[in-house]
Amino acid sequence: MNNAITLFRIRGIEIRMHFTFPLILLWGAFYFGVFTGQGWEGAAFGVIVTLILFAIVVLHELGHALTARGFDIPVKRIVLLPIGGVSQMENIPEKPSQELAISIAGPAVNLVLAILLVLAGRNLLPNNLPNTSALMSNIGRLTFESIFLYVFATNIFIGAFNLLPAFPMDGGRVLRALLATRLEYTRATDIAVVVGQIAAWGLGLWGFMSGNLLLILIAIFIYMGAGMEGRMVHLRSVLRNLRAEDAYSRNVSTLSPDQTLQDAADLTLHSSQANFPVCEDGEVVGLLTLQTMVQALKKRPVDTPIDQIMLTEVPLISPSDELFQVQQKLSKNSYDALPVSKDGKFLGIITSRDISEIYQLATSSPTLFSKRLEAGRSA
Repeated sequence: MNNAITLFRIRGIEIRMHFTFPLILLWGAFYFGVFTGQGWEGAAFGVIVTLILFAIVVLHELGHALTARGFDIPVKRIVLLPIGGVSQMENIPEKPSQELAISIAGPAVNLVLAILLVLAGRNLLPNNLPNTSALMSNIGRLTFESIFLYVFATNIFIGAFNLLPAFPMDGGRVLRALLATRLEYTRATDIAVVVGQIAAWGLGLWGFMSGNLLLILIAIFIYMGAGMEGRMVHLRSVLRNLRAEDAYSRNVSTLSPDQTLQDAADLTLHSSQANFPVCEDGEVVGLLTLQTMVQALKKRPVDTPIDQIMLTEVPLISPSDELFQVQQKLSKNSYDALPVSKDGKFLGIITSRDISEIYQLATSSPTLFSKRLEAGRSA
């Protein structure tokens, strides 16, 4: 997520805050200041407990992230959103045992925290142990007991709520992992997606009936997230057995570093190509994307040499690269095209459109497509 700032790192994992995160602090201040009748005291209570709870969310997500790393699955960052946290993993574990362990790790952190808070409550609270009556009578008051009790209760709620079978939440991933022990992975995902989206409708209706805006936002997040991950799993299942050589475009135009922005614009206007590899002596030295070209045309004269505006740190694709990994590189770097190269020599470009076309062919007629590939490779 580009709309987030890095707060700190833990064992190499970035902890980032989305720019909308402060909204939950404002909501916490407003809710506890107004609806509890505590005024400024309630507002301060809302801000404090929200910050503590998001520290718990970070620990919850670290449970997922560190467990994933134990299975050699890279996790680069955790992003804090108003509705919770998201651990951004490089890839989704397909082994049911791994996904089960990673999914349970987050709620397990909440369970451990609950036990620690109970032990602490024996010495720190007047009634020795957290209890519901004390929580309800003190909510919104700026005292240690009220903050402690609210954090304790909400920590348990976070752990339990995440275990709901609403894919892609933790419980939904547990459901998929269990289904995947008996069913094919994509089929298990399809079932988990349907269950998750039904649960999202239920949560959204509950939020609407109770006037809980946060619950409605969570329902939307679950519904959209389930659909997106379901599509990603299907995309991976189709593309993982294909290679870049099956999809990349061979007959494409290139630019040299000493050509100008005018030359690039002319090529774009007189062809269907919008992204141009920049080559010198047959080797790729850069890439001029349509977005880069448009930005340059706004700020620079048309006789600007290409080597002054081209992207230089561009991932090069090998013909043998798995097509799904190519798609991920395009998505991760926000590129629409990448150069294909072998032994230092430029071969062509592969675009998002190329991958979309081969995906449509493969899903429309898998048998016919397989035969076409076999014939092409044996020729």
